[in-house]
Amino acid sequence: MNNKAQDNAVPLRTRLKQLRAQQDPAQRDRGALLIRGRLYTWLASERTRLRAAGRKTPYQIAAFWSLPEEPGLQALLRQWVEDEALGVSLPVVTGPNEPLGFRQWTPNTPMHEGAYGVQEPESAPAPPPDIVLVPTLGYTRQGDRLGYGGGYYDRTLAAWQAAGHPFTSLGIAWACGDLSDESYTPAAHDVRLDSILTDKGWAVPAPVL
Repeated sequence: MNNKAQDNAVPLRTRLKQLRAQQDPAQRDRGALLIRGRLYTWLASERTRLRAAGRKTPYQIAAFWSLPEEPGLQALLRQWVEDEALGVSLPVVTGPNEPLGFRQWTPNTPMHEGAYGVQEPESAPAPPPDIVLVPTLGYTRQGDRLGYGGGYYDRTLAAWQAAGHPFTSLGIAWACGDLSDESYTPAAHDVRLDSILTDKGWAVPAPVL
């Protein structure tokens, strides 16, 4: 990351974490419910459209295990696995400065606390995903993402792109992370996302698969 982007991102992360911590718990729960509903509806609609056109539908979803301050996705992940028979994987930290690994997850998968206090599955490696859900602290309306500073997702998305694997990336964020009025400068290695979904709706329009 260049110095300008570094200087720009550090205070923004601090302020955005404060903003999301100040959210009313009831509104936060309602916002997470809205995110799950929109995400479920979008994917179901896209799969129906693709089936009608005789095209392959997305199956494998690389998700994340939400921390308490992030929009809760766990109920949706269970629904995808149990009701829709979709494949869901969760990230594991394989080492510093390395891309994330992803392991298959079901509601019965044993979990342990990994790096940064995030729950990680104890299971077999998952195949490369069709759809990637990316935890997003801040975002622009062009799909630029401000993460937590570790660079794990940028390395992971870049590695899949370099391998020629096609996927659709969706940032999951609180609306208070909107950087439209900020002088945010993405770093050169930052990977732009295909779409951003917040509790207020699609900040970057929902993609067509």
